Order: sequence, then C-alpha cells, then structure tokens
Amino acid sequence: MSATPAAPRSLTRDDFPVVRRITTRWSDEDVYGHVNNVTYYSYFDTAVNGYLIDATGTDIRRLDAIGLVVETGCRFKRELGFPEDVEVGLAVEKLGTSSIVYEIGLFQGELPEPAAIGRFVHVYVTREDRTVTPVPDAIRAAVTPLVRG
Repeated sequence: MSATPAAPRSLTRDDFPVVRRITTRWSDEDVYGHVNNVTYYSYFDTAVNGYLIDATGTDIRRLDAIGLVVETGCRFKRELGFPEDVEVGLAVEKLGTSSIVYEIGLFQGELPEPAAIGRFVHVYVTREDRTVTPVPDAIRAAVTPLVRG
C-alpha cells in the first residue's frame, strides 16, 4: 500500500532569513494580465545570484568555481502582477559539499504567504573543465546563515 505524500508545509515571509526586492517590468506580464510563469524562474535566478554577489562582496562570475543550475521547480499559489515589486525570500534547504538547494518564496503585497514557492539547485563546477568541485569558501560563508536548522 502506498503512502499519501505529505502536504507541503505552509510558509510565510518569516521562514526566509533574507528577502530581496525585484522590480517587475512591463514585459513580465503576459496577455492574461499577470506575470508569465516563466518569469518566476528569472526572479529566482536574479535573487540568488544578486544575494551571492552582495553577500560575498565579489563578482561570483570571476570565481574559479561556478554554480550551474541543475534543477528548478515552482509551486504557483496565486498571480503576481506589474507594476508592483516582488519580494523574494531566500532560504537554504540543503548545503552539500558541491551543491546548494535553495527554497525561494515570491511575495507581493502585504500577504504573509508566498504567491509562489520555488526550488533552485546550484552544483559547483570548475570554470575550466566543468568538473564537480566543492562550493567555494566565500559562497559557503554567504549561504550558511540561510540554512534552515
């Protein structure tokens, strides 16, 4: 007999140690009058990499090891719209030897619950030959405060 999967836990802004603001653009909305689903993934990428640049104080594109996105996912809860900003909550679900699994919440307006919950996985590889390598020390130090206990 198969077990019923557990319902996803409810998240609020308070579940994310860091919240970053992203300005929506006119082009983010589609003909249905809401931010197009594919744009949510751009918000994930922008928030994670913007945080890493700010938190490390370096241009992460110049490190010897780079984070490649190997998995993304999103649970859409309600629509986002232009022209209101999106607040992006960041947390780390798992910090491994060579990978980081982020949990991301997209918020708009005053509601404490996210409009969407994302999963974003970086695997670190060497710049030169793209072999898996440990998460750089600067990145590890930047994301450690985001790890859920």
